[in-house]
Amino acid sequence: QVQLVESGGGLVQAGGSLRLSCAASGSIFSINAMRWYRQAPGKQRELVAVMTNGGPTIYADSVKGRFTISRDNAKNTVYLQMNSLKPEDTAVYYCAAWSPEYVYWGQGTQVTVSS
Repeated sequence: QVQLVESGGGLVQAGGSLRLSCAASGSIFSINAMRWYRQAPGKQRELVAVMTNGGPTIYADSVKGRFTISRDNAKNTVYLQMNSLKPEDTAVYYCAAWSPEYVYWGQGTQVTVSS
């Protein structure tokens, strides 16, 4: 089992920045990739960023150049630095941990960008 706890969401004006955190605990040795997703009201959940063990990071076209995924192995935490935020970035953001057998999800954190 892997437990994920997100934090760092909030209300920010367009052009501002936020940093989301996703702290992992439990059987983290089984994780081979961490992902950030988001879901806006009335829309499907979409992939935002991916970080694999030893592999490249991948970003959705809509966030390239503005968002950065990173991790601190000592803290078992993955981050999503979000700069130049736009109103269309408003969504609930979820982190997900991928293992060979299962995908674990956090509870989500709300990000609201005002125009």
